[in-house]
Amino acid sequence: MTLTTSTGISIDNRWKDVPRPSDAAEWIARAEDVATILATDSVERDSANQTPFAEVQLLKDSGLVTLLGPVAQGGGGQSWDTAYRVIRAVARGDGSIGQLIGYHYLWAWAARLVATEDQIAAVEELYTTRNLLFGGAVNPRDSDLTVIEDGDELIFSGHKSFSTGGQVSDLTVLEGILEGTDTHIFAIVPTDQPGIVFADDWDNLGQRLTESGSVDIIDVRVDWSSAAGFVGKVFQPLVYNTLNVPAIQLVFANFYLGIAEGALETAAAYTRAKTRTWPYGGDNKREVGEEWYLLEGYGQLESKLLADEALIDRAGSEISRVLHEPRENLTKRRRGELAVLVAAAKLRIIEDGLEITTKIFELTGARASANSIGLDIFWRNLRTHSLHDPLPYKKREVGQFVLLDEVPEPSWYT
Repeated sequence: MTLTTSTGISIDNRWKDVPRPSDAAEWIARAEDVATILATDSVERDSANQTPFAEVQLLKDSGLVTLLGPVAQGGGGQSWDTAYRVIRAVARGDGSIGQLIGYHYLWAWAARLVATEDQIAAVEELYTTRNLLFGGAVNPRDSDLTVIEDGDELIFSGHKSFSTGGQVSDLTVLEGILEGTDTHIFAIVPTDQPGIVFADDWDNLGQRLTESGSVDIIDVRVDWSSAAGFVGKVFQPLVYNTLNVPAIQLVFANFYLGIAEGALETAAAYTRAKTRTWPYGGDNKREVGEEWYLLEGYGQLESKLLADEALIDRAGSEISRVLHEPRENLTKRRRGELAVLVAAAKLRIIEDGLEITTKIFELTGARASANSIGLDIFWRNLRTHSLHDPLPYKKREVGQFVLLDEVPEPSWYT
């Protein structure tokens, strides 16, 4: 099978007759192969701003979509620790596609977060055996979808201004409030149906290929039996249910890190090939590799990335351990400690990543600002998504833990 991107680049399914990866290292290497393909025309595809059908098919062909799926159903059976590193690797090649695979992993895990054992088994078999991609219409800043009970069915209706995955998703996660109550209900539905209408209005500064535009949900029907975590129409709460936010906040941190790493790698390659030494400083160098301010600049940025990577990997290891433990084991205190660690990791990579994606222009030179070079894609991508929720609140959460030994209460953003 050969895919063609919106810029006319052909992508062969190089993995058609290749065994699936068998361990974490092989899965990460597979993700790095995907990133290399995506990086080939990432700037051109960003400019074209076309729905990334071919790019999503690449994720499916590579097997990355089923990374967390059960081995018995043909999935990778990998841990979240590996998933985070895969997200990061893909984002080095294309931040938008890194976000899509990251959101997919979170929504694919949503059943494990809140559903019953039977529901978990059904969802995981469905998406793993059929190699399906998840999207989600769960933007907390909008009014909740309205859920009306109609016998043995639930009817979801409403509008969401953001719905990442959009038209490229196969399954959509819906969330709404049961009419006349304060009961929140999650359900997973097929994306391709008349009651899910995408406005195709995502045209933002960055992360342009994430299909994150608005969506209208019009009388989408779901069996009561599909309401995640409900038994006899009553929800069965656990602290584990609230791990969705720390888990996805760390998804953010990992594709931010991947974007920043991609920026530094791309800039360094440009500097080696095209940046010229400065001939007017009184300390003239013959080779760019001798230019002291470039060596200092790249050394400074790389050291920050290495520190961010270490913190993000620590957070990934700790939250992965908890995500794969029995759900009943998680305490409120441990959940709060994880949220603080993730907040610290996220705030560091945002601040360092924005510095890196700006500073690279000083290290590459004036000619590197040409649109044809496209170095601005990294700053635009990171700047756009890092506005998801205010960074000062993350700093406050960390500060309250350090100073007052208080962990944050679960919310839609903590």
